Amino acid sequence: MRIQRKKGYFRHYPPWWLLAMVFPMSLHGNPADDAWLEAQEDVQTATVNEGELNFLENPPGQAVHAHHNRITLSRQSLNDGWAGLYQCHTNLDAVPAAEVVFRPGRMRHLQVEKVSEIGRAWVEGESVQLEGVAPGAELCLSGETRVVVPQIDGGFLVRNGPFMRRFLDGFYPMHVRLEIILPPGDWILVRSQPPEQPGFQITRNARGLDVEAWFEGALRTEFQIAPADSRSRMNHKPREQNEQGYQ
Repeated sequence: MRIQRKKGYFRHYPPWWLLAMVFPMSLHGNPADDAWLEAQEDVQTATVNEGELNFLENPPGQAVHAHHNRITLSRQSLNDGWAGLYQCHTNLDAVPAAEVVFRPGRMRHLQVEKVSEIGRAWVEGESVQLEGVAPGAELCLSGETRVVVPQIDGGFLVRNGPFMRRFLDGFYPMHVRLEIILPPGDWILVRSQPPEQPGFQITRNARGLDVEAWFEGALRTEFQIAPADSRSRMNHKPREQNEQGYQ
């Protein structure tokens, strides 16, 4: 995660540091906003996760930062690794200024699609700049992201993360949903990492996979997809991962 000063602002450390998909999200705050930091002291001193991935069987009672990614693969994605992305953040924390910064070379055609409770949002290079982020703010973006790794057997990997919600040295609950829309054809899920478990659910649908995770710590995901006629290649899959197919 890249941390840098922005002219006119001093960076604060709100509790929703997020490294999502292939990019870090950085935040800037106003040094005069001391009241906001004081309000976080109780969170800072509580017992916190120090980075180990811990799935939550029961979602937290309070609203937490939620992150929804819709990743759309085409046949061309299997050649060049690029997939369509529509991404939304909800329940953002209130800060005077923030920026979403994408890792160089991993995002293109970036656009702001929707803002709510945000004074101003605009694209600047490989980032989205935000001003006047109010409680309950929502931000939606679109573009193309390089998350597909073609395989020589005709299948591919879809890799995402790490996702995290971090405050200083602690990690806090987060809700992530991945909607993966597959290219035309018959495909099977060979394996997922992590495997499906309480707090990390994988659902089949007519278009691909719907993944939902409630967790603390840093989450990285990888899904290995293969043509439906390649079942003979699945002998090496982990025992705990059931074979899943979809049209």
